[in-house]
Amino acid sequence: MNLKITGLGVSPGVAIGKARVLRKTKTALRGKVLSTDAEIEQELANYEQAVTGSLREINAIRNENTNLSAEASDILETQVELLNDPQLRGDVTERIGTGRMTAHDAVLEAIAALVQVFRQMDDEYMRARSADIEDIGNRLMRQLSPGTAESMAHIELDTVLFAEDIAPSDALTFTADTISAIVTRMGGKTSHTAILARSKGIPAIVGCVMEPGQVADDDLVIADGSEGLVIIRPDEATIAMYNRKKARENDQFKLKSLKDIPAVTRDGKLVKLLANISGPDELEIVTANGGEGIGLLRTEMLFLGHDSFPTEEMQFEFYKKTALKLASRTLIIRTLDIGGDKQLPYLPLPAEENPFLGYRAIRICLDREDLFITQLKAILRASVYGNLKIMFPMISSLQELRQAKAMVEKAKHELAASNLTYNAGIEIGMMIEIPAAAVMADLFAREVDFFSIGTNDLCQYTVAADRMNQQVEKVYDPYNPGVLRLLRNTIEQANLHEIHVGMCGEMASDPMATLLLLGMGLREFSMSASAIPGIKHILINNSMAKAREITENVMKMDNSATIIRYLKEEGQ
Repeated sequence: MNLKITGLGVSPGVAIGKARVLRKTKTALRGKVLSTDAEIEQELANYEQAVTGSLREINAIRNENTNLSAEASDILETQVELLNDPQLRGDVTERIGTGRMTAHDAVLEAIAALVQVFRQMDDEYMRARSADIEDIGNRLMRQLSPGTAESMAHIELDTVLFAEDIAPSDALTFTADTISAIVTRMGGKTSHTAILARSKGIPAIVGCVMEPGQVADDDLVIADGSEGLVIIRPDEATIAMYNRKKARENDQFKLKSLKDIPAVTRDGKLVKLLANISGPDELEIVTANGGEGIGLLRTEMLFLGHDSFPTEEMQFEFYKKTALKLASRTLIIRTLDIGGDKQLPYLPLPAEENPFLGYRAIRICLDREDLFITQLKAILRASVYGNLKIMFPMISSLQELRQAKAMVEKAKHELAASNLTYNAGIEIGMMIEIPAAAVMADLFAREVDFFSIGTNDLCQYTVAADRMNQQVEKVYDPYNPGVLRLLRNTIEQANLHEIHVGMCGEMASDPMATLLLLGMGLREFSMSASAIPGIKHILINNSMAKAREITENVMKMDNSATIIRYLKEEGQ
Protein backbone atom coordinates (compact mmCIF):
# COMPACT_ATOMS: atom_id res chain seq x y z
CA MET A 1 0.00 0.00 0.00
CA ASN A 2 2.93 2.35 0.74
CA LEU A 3 1.04 4.83 2.94
CA LYS A 4 3.53 7.64 3.58
CA ILE A 5 3.47 9.92 6.62
CA THR A 6 5.97 12.75 7.00
CA GLY A 7 7.30 14.20 10.23
CA LEU A 8 10.50 15.60 11.69
CA GLY A 9 13.43 13.21 11.86
CA VAL A 10 15.15 13.70 15.23
CA SER A 11 17.39 10.61 15.24
CA PRO A 12 18.81 9.33 11.93
CA GLY A 13 18.75 5.85 10.50
CA VAL A 14 16.41 3.37 8.80
CA ALA A 15 14.33 0.73 10.57
CA ILE A 16 12.00 -1.94 9.23
CA GLY A 17 9.75 -3.69 11.71
CA LYS A 18 6.26 -4.39 13.02
CA ALA A 19 4.17 -1.59 14.48
CA ARG A 20 3.17 -1.44 18.12
CA VAL A 21 0.64 1.31 18.82
CA LEU A 22 0.52 2.66 22.37
CA ARG A 23 -2.86 4.10 23.24
CA LYS A 24 -2.61 6.55 26.07
CA THR A 25 -5.43 6.55 28.59
CA LYS A 26 -6.09 9.89 30.24
CA THR A 27 -6.20 9.82 34.03
CA ALA A 28 -9.33 11.64 35.20
CA LEU A 29 -9.82 13.83 38.23
CA ARG A 30 -11.80 12.08 40.96
CA GLY A 31 -13.33 15.27 42.29
CA LYS A 32 -13.46 14.18 45.92
CA VAL A 33 -13.45 17.08 48.41
CA LEU A 34 -11.69 16.38 51.70
CA SER A 35 -14.02 17.10 54.61
CA THR A 36 -11.79 16.68 57.67
CA ASP A 37 -8.32 17.72 58.78
CA ALA A 38 -7.47 14.06 59.25
CA GLU A 39 -8.19 13.38 55.57
CA ILE A 40 -5.98 16.32 54.59
CA GLU A 41 -3.12 15.00 56.74
CA GLN A 42 -3.52 11.55 55.18
CA GLU A 43 -3.41 12.93 51.62
CA LEU A 44 -0.34 15.05 52.43
CA ALA A 45 1.30 11.88 53.74
CA ASN A 46 0.24 10.00 50.59
CA TYR A 47 1.90 12.67 48.45
CA GLU A 48 5.14 12.52 50.45
CA GLN A 49 5.14 8.74 50.14
CA ALA A 50 4.67 9.06 46.36
CA VAL A 51 7.64 11.43 46.13
CA THR A 52 9.77 9.09 48.25
CA GLY A 53 8.70 6.08 46.17
CA SER A 54 9.54 7.89 42.92
CA LEU A 55 12.99 8.87 44.21
CA ARG A 56 13.51 5.25 45.25
CA GLU A 57 12.61 4.12 41.69
CA ILE A 58 15.19 6.49 40.21
CA ASN A 59 17.91 5.38 42.64
CA ALA A 60 17.14 1.76 41.75
CA ILE A 61 17.64 2.53 38.05
CA ARG A 62 20.99 4.16 38.86
CA ASN A 63 22.12 1.23 41.01
CA GLU A 64 21.05 -1.42 38.51
CA ASN A 65 22.67 0.37 35.54
CA THR A 66 26.21 1.33 36.49
CA ASN A 67 27.10 2.13 32.85
CA LEU A 68 24.40 4.72 32.23
CA SER A 69 25.19 7.14 29.41
CA ALA A 70 25.73 10.82 30.18
CA GLU A 71 22.37 11.54 28.54
CA ALA A 72 20.55 9.02 30.74
CA SER A 73 22.26 10.32 33.88
CA ASP A 74 21.25 13.88 33.01
CA ILE A 75 17.62 12.83 32.59
CA LEU A 76 17.50 11.06 35.93
CA GLU A 77 19.12 14.05 37.62
CA THR A 78 16.51 16.33 36.04
CA GLN A 79 13.75 14.11 37.41
CA VAL A 80 15.23 14.18 40.91
CA GLU A 81 15.40 17.98 40.75
CA LEU A 82 11.77 18.17 39.64
CA LEU A 83 10.57 15.86 42.40
CA ASN A 84 12.34 18.06 44.95
CA ASP A 85 11.32 21.32 43.28
CA PRO A 86 9.89 23.58 46.03
CA GLN A 87 7.49 25.29 43.62
CA LEU A 88 5.91 22.01 42.51
CA ARG A 89 5.81 20.60 46.04
CA GLY A 90 4.30 23.84 47.34
CA ASP A 91 1.63 23.86 44.63
CA VAL A 92 0.60 20.26 45.35
CA THR A 93 0.48 20.68 49.13
CA GLU A 94 -1.48 23.93 48.81
CA ARG A 95 -4.06 22.23 46.59
CA ILE A 96 -4.40 19.48 49.21
CA GLY A 97 -4.40 21.74 52.28
CA THR A 98 -6.27 24.81 51.04
CA GLY A 99 -8.09 23.34 48.06
CA ARG A 100 -9.02 20.20 50.03
CA MET A 101 -8.13 17.95 47.07
CA THR A 102 -6.87 14.37 47.17
CA ALA A 103 -3.17 13.85 46.44
CA HIS A 104 -4.26 12.16 43.19
CA ASP A 105 -6.17 15.24 41.97
CA ALA A 106 -3.66 17.74 43.36
CA VAL A 107 -0.77 16.11 41.47
CA LEU A 108 -2.79 15.95 38.24
CA GLU A 109 -3.75 19.64 38.40
CA ALA A 110 -0.34 20.90 39.55
CA ILE A 111 1.49 18.94 36.84
CA ALA A 112 -0.98 20.09 34.15
CA ALA A 113 -0.53 23.73 35.19
CA LEU A 114 3.27 23.48 35.16
CA VAL A 115 3.28 21.68 31.80
CA GLN A 116 1.18 24.50 30.33
CA VAL A 117 3.66 27.11 31.60
CA PHE A 118 6.62 25.30 30.00
CA ARG A 119 4.82 24.69 26.70
CA GLN A 120 4.28 28.43 26.31
CA MET A 121 7.94 29.32 26.81
CA ASP A 122 9.83 30.86 23.90
CA ASP A 123 12.96 28.77 24.33
CA GLU A 124 12.72 25.42 22.49
CA TYR A 125 14.82 23.59 25.08
CA MET A 126 12.61 24.78 27.94
CA ARG A 127 9.44 23.85 26.01
CA ALA A 128 10.83 20.36 25.54
CA ARG A 129 11.17 20.02 29.33
CA SER A 130 7.37 19.84 29.56
CA ALA A 131 7.75 16.14 28.69
CA ASP A 132 9.96 15.66 31.75
CA ILE A 133 7.33 17.29 33.95
CA GLU A 134 4.63 15.02 32.53
CA ASP A 135 6.95 12.08 33.13
CA ILE A 136 7.31 13.04 36.80
CA GLY A 137 3.52 13.24 36.98
CA ASN A 138 3.32 9.68 35.61
CA ARG A 139 5.83 8.48 38.20
CA LEU A 140 3.84 10.05 41.02
CA MET A 141 0.56 8.65 39.66
CA ARG A 142 2.04 5.14 39.55
CA GLN A 143 2.75 5.53 43.25
CA LEU A 144 -0.63 7.07 44.12
CA SER A 145 -2.80 4.94 41.82
CA PRO A 146 -1.02 1.75 40.70
CA GLY A 147 -2.17 0.47 37.31
CA THR A 148 -3.03 3.87 35.79
CA ALA A 149 0.05 4.11 33.56
CA GLU A 150 0.09 2.76 30.01
CA SER A 151 1.89 -0.56 29.72
CA MET A 152 5.23 -0.88 27.94
CA ALA A 153 5.33 -4.61 28.55
CA HIS A 154 5.53 -7.35 25.94
CA ILE A 155 7.50 -5.31 23.40
CA GLU A 156 8.82 -7.75 20.80
CA LEU A 157 12.07 -7.53 18.84
CA ASP A 158 12.26 -5.09 15.91
CA THR A 159 9.26 -3.08 17.03
CA VAL A 160 8.46 0.32 15.53
CA LEU A 161 6.76 2.07 18.42
CA PHE A 162 3.92 4.52 17.67
CA ALA A 163 2.67 6.81 20.44
CA GLU A 164 1.29 10.23 21.24
CA ASP A 165 4.55 10.80 23.09
CA ILE A 166 7.20 8.68 24.80
CA ALA A 167 8.14 9.47 28.39
CA PRO A 168 11.89 9.90 28.97
CA SER A 169 11.75 7.29 31.74
CA ASP A 170 10.37 4.75 29.25
CA ALA A 171 12.96 5.71 26.63
CA LEU A 172 15.67 4.99 29.21
CA THR A 173 14.76 1.30 29.05
CA PHE A 174 14.77 1.03 25.24
CA THR A 175 17.49 -0.81 23.35
CA ALA A 176 18.10 -0.84 19.61
CA ASP A 177 17.52 -4.62 19.63
CA THR A 178 13.95 -4.29 20.89
CA ILE A 179 12.79 -0.86 19.71
CA SER A 180 13.94 -0.43 16.13
CA ALA A 181 12.31 3.03 15.75
CA ILE A 182 10.12 5.55 17.56
CA VAL A 183 7.29 7.49 15.88
CA THR A 184 5.34 10.10 17.85
CA ARG A 185 2.96 12.99 17.30
CA MET A 186 4.50 15.12 20.05
CA GLY A 187 8.12 15.96 20.82
CA GLY A 188 11.01 17.83 19.29
CA LYS A 189 14.73 17.59 18.58
CA THR A 190 15.68 18.79 22.06
CA SER A 191 13.32 16.50 23.99
CA HIS A 192 15.03 14.00 26.28
CA THR A 193 13.42 11.15 24.36
CA ALA A 194 14.99 12.41 21.10
CA ILE A 195 18.36 12.84 22.81
CA LEU A 196 18.19 9.30 24.19
CA ALA A 197 17.16 7.88 20.81
CA ARG A 198 20.20 9.49 19.17
CA SER A 199 22.54 8.23 21.89
CA LYS A 200 21.15 4.67 21.55
CA GLY A 201 21.17 4.71 17.74
CA ILE A 202 17.38 4.32 17.49
CA PRO A 203 15.76 6.15 14.52
CA ALA A 204 13.06 8.55 15.70
CA ILE A 205 10.47 10.71 13.97
CA VAL A 206 8.23 13.23 15.73
CA GLY A 207 5.39 15.43 14.53
CA CYS A 208 3.64 12.58 12.69
CA VAL A 209 -0.05 13.46 12.52
CA MET A 210 -2.05 10.37 11.62
CA GLU A 211 -5.70 9.53 11.23
CA PRO A 212 -7.20 6.82 13.48
CA GLY A 213 -6.72 3.40 11.94
CA GLN A 214 -3.91 4.38 9.57
CA VAL A 215 -1.55 2.08 11.46
CA ALA A 216 -2.38 -0.99 13.53
CA ASP A 217 -0.42 -3.40 15.68
CA ASP A 218 1.73 -5.79 13.60
CA ASP A 219 1.57 -3.67 10.42
CA LEU A 220 4.91 -3.77 8.62
CA VAL A 221 6.47 -0.31 8.80
CA ILE A 222 9.56 1.47 7.47
CA ALA A 223 10.81 4.42 9.55
CA ASP A 224 13.46 6.70 8.04
CA GLY A 225 14.74 9.00 10.78
CA SER A 226 17.15 10.72 8.39
CA GLU A 227 14.35 11.90 6.12
CA GLY A 228 11.49 12.15 8.63
CA LEU A 229 9.42 9.61 6.69
CA VAL A 230 7.21 6.70 7.79
CA ILE A 231 5.95 4.16 5.24
CA ILE A 232 3.12 1.92 6.43
CA ARG A 233 2.51 -1.45 4.76
CA PRO A 234 5.25 -0.96 2.11
CA ASP A 235 5.33 -3.02 -1.08
CA GLU A 236 8.16 -5.42 -1.91
CA ALA A 237 10.04 -2.94 -4.10
CA THR A 238 10.04 -0.33 -1.34
CA ILE A 239 11.18 -2.87 1.25
CA ALA A 240 14.03 -3.92 -1.03
CA MET A 241 15.05 -0.28 -1.57
CA TYR A 242 15.17 0.44 2.17
CA ASN A 243 17.00 -2.80 2.91
CA ARG A 244 19.69 -1.54 0.54
CA LYS A 245 19.70 1.80 2.34
CA LYS A 246 20.09 0.03 5.70
CA ALA A 247 22.98 -1.99 4.31
CA ARG A 248 24.65 1.22 3.11
CA GLU A 249 24.24 2.74 6.56
CA ASN A 250 25.88 -0.29 8.16
CA ASP A 251 28.77 -0.02 5.71
CA GLN A 252 29.07 3.70 6.44
CA PHE A 253 29.28 2.99 10.17
CA LYS A 254 32.30 0.78 9.51
CA LEU A 255 33.88 3.60 7.47
CA LYS A 256 33.77 6.16 10.29
CA SER A 257 37.51 5.63 10.75
CA LEU A 258 37.89 7.86 7.67
CA LYS A 259 36.41 10.88 9.45
CA ASP A 260 39.71 12.73 9.92
CA ILE A 261 40.99 12.01 6.40
CA PRO A 262 40.31 14.76 3.82
CA ALA A 263 38.13 13.84 0.83
CA VAL A 264 40.87 13.98 -1.82
CA THR A 265 40.76 11.93 -5.02
CA ARG A 266 43.72 9.78 -6.03
CA ASP A 267 44.93 12.53 -8.35
CA GLY A 268 44.71 15.24 -5.70
CA LYS A 269 41.33 16.92 -6.26
CA LEU A 270 39.85 18.13 -2.95
CA VAL A 271 36.10 17.69 -2.45
CA LYS A 272 34.11 19.29 0.37
CA LEU A 273 31.66 17.06 2.26
CA LEU A 274 29.03 18.93 4.26
CA ALA A 275 25.89 17.87 6.14
CA ASN A 276 22.19 18.74 6.09
CA ILE A 277 20.76 19.45 9.55
CA SER A 278 17.73 20.93 11.29
CA GLY A 279 19.46 22.34 14.37
CA PRO A 280 22.61 22.54 16.50
CA ASP A 281 21.86 19.32 18.38
CA GLU A 282 22.85 17.33 15.28
CA LEU A 283 26.36 18.79 15.03
CA GLU A 284 27.92 16.10 17.21
CA ILE A 285 26.80 13.45 14.71
CA VAL A 286 28.14 15.56 11.83
CA THR A 287 31.58 15.81 13.44
CA ALA A 288 31.61 12.10 14.30
CA ASN A 289 31.09 11.30 10.62
CA GLY A 290 33.73 13.71 9.32
CA GLY A 291 31.44 16.49 8.08
CA GLU A 292 33.34 19.68 7.24
CA GLY A 293 30.45 22.07 7.78
CA ILE A 294 26.76 22.54 7.08
CA GLY A 295 25.52 22.80 3.52
CA LEU A 296 21.87 23.11 4.57
CA LEU A 297 20.32 24.30 7.82
CA ARG A 298 16.57 23.78 7.45
CA THR A 299 15.15 26.75 9.35
CA GLU A 300 11.54 25.62 8.94
CA MET A 301 12.15 23.03 11.65
CA LEU A 302 12.59 25.90 14.14
CA PHE A 303 9.23 27.31 13.03
CA LEU A 304 7.53 23.89 13.15
CA GLY A 305 8.56 23.53 16.78
CA HIS A 306 6.54 26.54 17.93
CA ASP A 307 2.91 27.48 18.49
CA SER A 308 3.51 30.93 16.99
CA PHE A 309 6.15 32.64 14.87
CA PRO A 310 9.51 32.58 16.67
CA THR A 311 10.72 36.07 17.53
CA GLU A 312 13.86 37.66 16.10
CA GLU A 313 15.65 37.06 19.41
CA MET A 314 14.69 33.37 19.48
CA GLN A 315 15.88 32.88 15.92
CA PHE A 316 19.09 34.81 16.57
CA GLU A 317 19.96 32.58 19.54
CA PHE A 318 19.24 29.45 17.47
CA TYR A 319 21.51 30.54 14.60
CA LYS A 320 24.17 31.90 16.97
CA LYS A 321 24.31 28.61 18.91
CA THR A 322 24.79 26.68 15.66
CA ALA A 323 27.45 29.11 14.40
CA LEU A 324 29.44 29.01 17.64
CA LYS A 325 29.52 25.21 17.62
CA LEU A 326 30.84 25.24 14.04
CA ALA A 327 33.44 27.99 14.67
CA SER A 328 34.85 28.93 11.25
CA ARG A 329 33.27 26.03 9.34
CA THR A 330 30.65 26.76 6.68
CA LEU A 331 27.03 27.25 7.78
CA ILE A 332 24.54 27.74 4.93
CA ILE A 333 21.16 28.83 6.29
CA ARG A 334 18.15 28.29 4.04
CA THR A 335 15.42 30.84 4.63
CA LEU A 336 11.96 29.63 5.57
CA ASP A 337 10.73 26.88 3.24
CA ILE A 338 7.13 26.11 4.21
CA GLY A 339 4.15 25.04 2.14
CA GLY A 340 3.89 21.81 0.18
CA ASP A 341 4.39 19.02 2.74
CA LYS A 342 5.43 21.44 5.53
CA GLN A 343 2.54 23.40 7.06
CA LEU A 344 2.60 25.72 10.07
CA PRO A 345 -0.52 25.41 12.27
CA TYR A 346 -0.38 29.13 13.06
CA LEU A 347 -0.06 30.21 9.39
CA PRO A 348 -3.24 29.08 7.61
CA LEU A 349 -2.57 28.65 3.91
CA PRO A 350 -5.29 28.36 1.27
CA ALA A 351 -6.25 24.85 0.18
CA GLU A 352 -4.56 24.04 -3.13
CA GLU A 353 -4.99 21.22 -5.61
CA ASN A 354 -1.21 20.89 -5.86
CA PRO A 355 0.57 22.66 -3.00
CA PHE A 356 4.01 21.65 -4.32
CA LEU A 357 3.30 23.91 -7.31
CA GLY A 358 1.60 26.55 -5.24
CA TYR A 359 2.11 29.10 -2.53
CA ARG A 360 5.29 28.09 -0.71
CA ALA A 361 8.83 29.02 0.34
CA ILE A 362 10.16 32.29 -1.12
CA ARG A 363 6.72 33.10 -2.54
CA ILE A 364 5.30 33.33 0.97
CA CYS A 365 8.34 35.18 2.32
CA LEU A 366 8.21 37.88 -0.35
CA ASP A 367 4.53 38.48 0.49
CA ARG A 368 5.08 38.37 4.26
CA GLU A 369 7.83 40.96 4.57
CA ASP A 370 7.35 41.07 8.35
CA LEU A 371 8.27 37.40 8.70
CA PHE A 372 11.09 37.51 6.16
CA ILE A 373 12.79 40.63 7.52
CA THR A 374 12.64 39.20 11.05
CA GLN A 375 14.39 36.02 9.93
CA LEU A 376 16.98 37.88 7.84
CA LYS A 377 17.83 40.22 10.72
CA ALA A 378 18.31 37.23 13.03
CA ILE A 379 20.63 35.52 10.52
CA LEU A 380 22.60 38.73 9.91
CA ARG A 381 23.07 39.31 13.64
CA ALA A 382 24.33 35.74 14.04
CA SER A 383 26.72 36.14 11.09
CA VAL A 384 29.37 37.79 13.29
CA TYR A 385 29.72 34.51 15.22
CA GLY A 386 30.73 32.25 12.33
CA ASN A 387 30.97 31.61 8.60
CA LEU A 388 27.27 32.06 7.80
CA LYS A 389 25.71 32.25 4.35
CA ILE A 390 22.11 33.01 3.35
CA MET A 391 20.33 30.79 0.82
CA PHE A 392 16.93 31.38 -0.78
CA PRO A 393 14.72 28.38 -1.74
CA MET A 394 12.37 27.94 -4.72
CA ILE A 395 13.70 30.84 -6.82
CA SER A 396 12.25 30.73 -10.33
CA SER A 397 12.98 34.21 -11.73
CA LEU A 398 15.49 37.04 -11.52
CA GLN A 399 12.69 39.26 -10.24
CA GLU A 400 12.17 36.99 -7.20
CA LEU A 401 15.90 36.82 -6.53
CA ARG A 402 16.34 40.58 -6.73
CA GLN A 403 13.36 41.13 -4.43
CA ALA A 404 14.86 38.74 -1.89
CA LYS A 405 18.26 40.43 -2.10
CA ALA A 406 16.58 43.81 -1.60
CA MET A 407 15.00 42.43 1.58
CA VAL A 408 18.48 41.54 2.84
CA GLU A 409 19.62 45.12 2.25
CA LYS A 410 16.56 46.43 4.08
CA ALA A 411 17.31 44.13 7.02
CA LYS A 412 20.89 45.43 7.08
CA HIS A 413 19.69 49.05 7.17
CA GLU A 414 17.32 48.30 10.06
CA LEU A 415 20.11 46.65 12.04
CA ALA A 416 22.47 49.55 11.35
CA ALA A 417 19.81 52.00 12.53
CA SER A 418 19.61 50.04 15.79
CA ASN A 419 23.43 49.94 16.14
CA LEU A 420 23.44 46.14 15.87
CA THR A 421 26.45 44.46 14.26
CA TYR A 422 26.41 42.04 11.32
CA ASN A 423 28.70 40.77 8.57
CA ALA A 424 28.16 43.28 5.76
CA GLY A 425 29.84 40.94 3.28
CA ILE A 426 27.75 37.85 4.05
CA GLU A 427 27.46 35.59 1.00
CA ILE A 428 24.05 35.15 -0.61
CA GLY A 429 23.09 32.09 -2.63
CA MET A 430 20.07 30.27 -3.99
CA MET A 431 18.69 26.80 -4.39
CA ILE A 432 18.53 25.44 -7.92
CA GLU A 433 15.44 23.27 -7.61
CA ILE A 434 13.13 24.61 -10.32
CA PRO A 435 13.89 23.75 -13.97
CA ALA A 436 13.63 27.42 -15.01
CA ALA A 437 16.44 28.25 -12.59
CA ALA A 438 18.61 25.43 -13.91
CA VAL A 439 18.07 26.55 -17.50
CA MET A 440 18.90 30.17 -16.55
CA ALA A 441 21.89 29.23 -14.40
CA ASP A 442 24.11 31.55 -16.45
CA LEU A 443 21.91 34.54 -15.58
CA PHE A 444 21.56 33.66 -11.90
CA ALA A 445 25.31 33.03 -11.54
CA ARG A 446 25.91 36.75 -12.13
CA GLU A 447 23.66 37.66 -9.20
CA VAL A 448 24.67 35.31 -6.36
CA ASP A 449 27.75 34.00 -4.58
CA PHE A 450 26.81 30.33 -4.75
CA PHE A 451 24.32 27.70 -5.93
CA SER A 452 23.04 24.68 -4.03
CA ILE A 453 21.21 22.11 -6.14
CA GLY A 454 18.10 20.58 -4.56
CA THR A 455 17.71 17.42 -6.60
CA ASN A 456 14.54 16.20 -4.87
CA ASP A 457 12.35 19.04 -6.13
CA LEU A 458 14.34 19.60 -9.33
CA CYS A 459 13.68 16.00 -10.35
CA GLN A 460 9.96 16.00 -9.53
CA TYR A 461 9.38 19.32 -11.32
CA THR A 462 11.40 18.24 -14.37
CA VAL A 463 9.62 14.91 -14.90
CA ALA A 464 6.23 16.17 -13.57
CA ALA A 465 5.97 13.38 -10.98
CA ASP A 466 5.13 13.92 -7.31
CA ARG A 467 7.89 12.12 -5.40
CA MET A 468 5.40 11.25 -2.62
CA ASN A 469 2.90 9.64 -5.02
CA GLN A 470 3.43 5.88 -5.23
CA GLN A 471 1.55 5.64 -8.53
CA VAL A 472 4.26 7.64 -10.31
CA GLU A 473 7.28 6.45 -8.32
CA LYS A 474 8.82 4.92 -11.43
CA VAL A 475 8.55 8.23 -13.27
CA TYR A 476 10.37 10.10 -10.50
CA ASP A 477 13.89 9.32 -11.68
CA PRO A 478 16.99 11.46 -10.96
CA TYR A 479 18.86 9.56 -13.68
CA ASN A 480 16.47 10.74 -16.38
CA PRO A 481 18.75 12.26 -19.05
CA GLY A 482 16.75 15.50 -18.90
CA VAL A 483 17.48 15.86 -15.19
CA LEU A 484 21.17 15.08 -15.73
CA ARG A 485 21.44 17.74 -18.44
CA LEU A 486 19.99 20.34 -16.09
CA LEU A 487 22.49 19.30 -13.41
CA ARG A 488 25.42 19.54 -15.80
CA ASN A 489 24.33 22.95 -17.10
CA THR A 490 23.97 24.32 -13.58
CA ILE A 491 27.39 23.05 -12.47
CA GLU A 492 29.13 24.19 -15.66
CA GLN A 493 27.66 27.70 -15.48
CA ALA A 494 28.60 28.06 -11.81
CA ASN A 495 32.18 27.02 -12.53
CA LEU A 496 32.32 29.25 -15.61
CA HIS A 497 31.24 32.27 -13.54
CA GLU A 498 33.57 31.24 -10.70
CA ILE A 499 30.93 30.86 -7.99
CA HIS A 500 30.63 27.94 -5.58
CA VAL A 501 28.19 25.17 -6.46
CA GLY A 502 27.07 22.40 -4.13
CA MET A 503 24.31 19.82 -3.95
CA CYS A 504 22.11 19.23 -0.90
CA GLY A 505 19.46 16.94 -2.38
CA GLU A 506 19.15 13.18 -1.91
CA MET A 507 21.31 12.52 -4.97
CA ALA A 508 24.36 13.93 -3.15
CA SER A 509 24.27 10.92 -0.81
CA ASP A 510 23.68 8.32 -3.54
CA PRO A 511 26.95 6.37 -4.03
CA MET A 512 25.92 5.52 -7.59
CA ALA A 513 25.93 9.24 -8.48
CA THR A 514 29.15 10.32 -6.78
CA LEU A 515 31.65 10.00 -9.64
CA LEU A 516 29.07 11.09 -12.21
CA LEU A 517 28.55 14.37 -10.33
CA LEU A 518 32.27 14.76 -9.68
CA GLY A 519 32.92 14.41 -13.40
CA MET A 520 30.35 17.14 -14.09
CA GLY A 521 32.46 19.48 -11.95
CA LEU A 522 30.68 19.28 -8.58
CA ARG A 523 33.12 19.83 -5.71
CA GLU A 524 30.75 20.22 -2.77
CA PHE A 525 28.32 17.53 -1.58
CA SER A 526 25.92 18.03 1.35
CA MET A 527 23.96 15.10 2.80
CA SER A 528 22.74 13.41 5.97
CA ALA A 529 25.73 12.98 8.28
CA SER A 530 25.57 9.18 8.25
CA ALA A 531 26.13 9.12 4.46
CA ILE A 532 29.41 11.08 4.56
CA PRO A 533 31.84 8.18 5.27
CA GLY A 534 30.55 6.10 2.35
CA ILE A 535 30.81 8.98 -0.14
CA LYS A 536 34.29 9.85 1.15
CA HIS A 537 35.37 6.21 0.65
CA ILE A 538 34.36 6.41 -3.02
CA LEU A 539 36.13 9.74 -3.57
CA ILE A 540 39.48 8.80 -2.04
CA ASN A 541 39.60 5.52 -3.98
CA ASN A 542 38.96 7.05 -7.41
CA SER A 543 40.42 9.70 -9.69
CA MET A 544 39.11 12.73 -11.55
CA ALA A 545 40.12 11.06 -14.79
CA LYS A 546 37.78 8.15 -14.11
CA ALA A 547 35.00 10.50 -13.01
CA ARG A 548 35.24 12.54 -16.22
CA GLU A 549 35.20 9.35 -18.31
CA ILE A 550 32.06 8.14 -16.54
CA THR A 551 30.33 11.49 -17.01
CA GLU A 552 31.26 11.67 -20.69
CA ASN A 553 29.86 8.19 -21.30
CA VAL A 554 26.66 8.77 -19.31
CA MET A 555 25.84 12.03 -21.08
CA LYS A 556 25.78 10.15 -24.41
CA MET A 557 23.12 7.72 -23.16
CA ASP A 558 19.45 8.31 -23.91
CA ASN A 559 17.60 6.48 -21.10
CA SER A 560 17.94 6.02 -17.35
CA ALA A 561 17.86 2.21 -17.43
CA THR A 562 21.04 2.16 -19.51
CA ILE A 563 22.62 4.84 -17.32
CA ILE A 564 21.86 3.01 -14.07
CA ARG A 565 23.10 -0.32 -15.45
CA TYR A 566 26.34 1.33 -16.59
CA LEU A 567 26.92 3.05 -13.24
CA LYS A 568 26.34 -0.21 -11.38
CA GLU A 569 28.82 -1.97 -13.65
CA GLU A 570 31.36 0.74 -12.87
CA GLY A 571 31.03 -0.27 -9.23
CA GLN A 572 29.48 2.85 -7.77
